[in-house]
Amino acid sequence: MGDRVLIIDDDQRLSAMLADYLAGAGFEVRAAGDGASGLGDLAAQGADAVILDIMLPDLDGFEICRRIRAVSDVPILMLTAKGDETDRIVGLELGADDYLPKPFSPRELQARLKAVLRRGRRRDEPAADILRFGRLEIDRGSRAVRLDGVEQLLTSHQFDLLVALAENAGRVLTRDQLMDLVRGEELAAFDRSIDVHVSRIRAAIETDPKNPKRLITVRGAGYVFARNQEGA
Repeated sequence: MGDRVLIIDDDQRLSAMLADYLAGAGFEVRAAGDGASGLGDLAAQGADAVILDIMLPDLDGFEICRRIRAVSDVPILMLTAKGDETDRIVGLELGADDYLPKPFSPRELQARLKAVLRRGRRRDEPAADILRFGRLEIDRGSRAVRLDGVEQLLTSHQFDLLVALAENAGRVLTRDQLMDLVRGEELAAFDRSIDVHVSRIRAAIETDPKNPKRLITVRGAGYVFARNQEGA
């Protein structure tokens, strides 16, 4: 049985087209035409990934994303209006793993879907050790991040981004390098998404996210995860 994908979109024609295309690639696809139905379907049957449109007739995609993230870290691929950077940034800040502007090709959607599924699957892979940085603990085996022993909620993409930075502690990584490390495949860099994810990670692991001691911005270069985190 293939990966289970739930499409939440009121465009029945688009949903049917995507369902046929993804089913041909081995996915098991279900579709819901509004937010309430989508949330009910997800709660009842679960899913390995969610394709979520922003424009829905009842609850908008942002609210759906917020409610899903309150109870689950299932990968979410959000569909946005073409060229609307605000929608993309808000979606990522709420916990979406990736976004795809309309119109899009089914082939690109499938590639992005496979990427978020791949990141989600890594939570089940064994890891050799736990990364520890003072009060911060990154457990690659259980895909958990703990600060002072309290688990912090990150999306699968944010967890992988944090691991990539922590495994290269002390080394400045550009946004392109981070995309390569996290995605594992060449896809177009998506604007400010790295910055948005870094902001979310800081909110989880920094004592003062506005004055970070662990995850530092290097102006004009990228980001560095500090080896020495005294005072963090």
